[in-house]
Amino acid sequence: MPTIFAVVLTFNRKTLLQRCLEAILRQTRRCDRIIVIDNASTDGTAEMLERDWAGRVNTYVLSRNIGASGGFNVGIRTAYQAGADFVWVMDDDVLPDPTALEKLVEADELLADMGVARSFVLSSAWTEDWNATNVPKIDTRPRAKGYENWPMFLALQMVPVTRATFVSILLPRAIIAHYGLPLAPMFIWGEDSDYTLRITDDCPGFFVAESRVLHLRQLSGNVSILTETNKTRLGYHRHHIRNHMYIARVHGTKLDFLRHTIQQLQLILKLIWRFQFKKTMIALTGFVESFWFRPPVESADGPSEPLGVTIKYVPSGRPSTASAIVKLGRSAGSVT
Repeated sequence: MPTIFAVVLTFNRKTLLQRCLEAILRQTRRCDRIIVIDNASTDGTAEMLERDWAGRVNTYVLSRNIGASGGFNVGIRTAYQAGADFVWVMDDDVLPDPTALEKLVEADELLADMGVARSFVLSSAWTEDWNATNVPKIDTRPRAKGYENWPMFLALQMVPVTRATFVSILLPRAIIAHYGLPLAPMFIWGEDSDYTLRITDDCPGFFVAESRVLHLRQLSGNVSILTETNKTRLGYHRHHIRNHMYIARVHGTKLDFLRHTIQQLQLILKLIWRFQFKKTMIALTGFVESFWFRPPVESADGPSEPLGVTIKYVPSGRPSTASAIVKLGRSAGSVT
């Protein structure tokens, strides 16, 4: 039986994290290991994990917040280097149904029996009021006879997809080995889109309708600096604009990139027209940065030193005095 490690990224949401971990422990297909990446929380998350979850989770506490992209980079790297055959990735605000992982595994095995190449399998995500969220992009690429192939999988309660999010996604070891890790320099917003678009170049991922999770998102709808009211999050929109310009340039056509560039210029003009000059500077900074933003893809076998963060590992089942500073990886490396 393949080993499956769950990777949960958390930051200052210890109550949500506890609910997420409880949901993971209720899975009908149990995980072989649960890894929690604490992105330098300041709300007592690390203490809560040591006190209440010793022996059940492996906690890695980062010395500073390196964003969602950096946190997922560390988490996937950690699981891969620990020998996981599959890595089940999610945020701390995801509550999987008891059969969520079992249905993902069954779907992957069915596709394997059919001889269908796949880069990942993905749960369906829902809000508390049963609206679909984190909806992936259907793979509409034509197959051998020139037709789109996605309808053939509907009877199996699956759809081939390309772009997806890190909301209950099951990544095979071979894919991580071949395509490397999420781009840590993205910091926040877009790292999962870039990663899933990258790894579906050759074969799609699969959305599995019968694998369901509840996603307790802080904010619903699309992220936009135009409607942002949270002063803490406002500066992050520089990353949002830069990252999505990068994604359009790397994964889209020249026409796609031109359209996206025009949209971002229109956004900047709207901010100027509204006399929102602080937002204008944030948007303009992200827009300009995008033209030379070309971070390298890191190998999953490589060390964590390039991230510029210290990682404190709290071994499962041991007291806090056994905590250690660890460095992941044995040698530097990158993939092309």
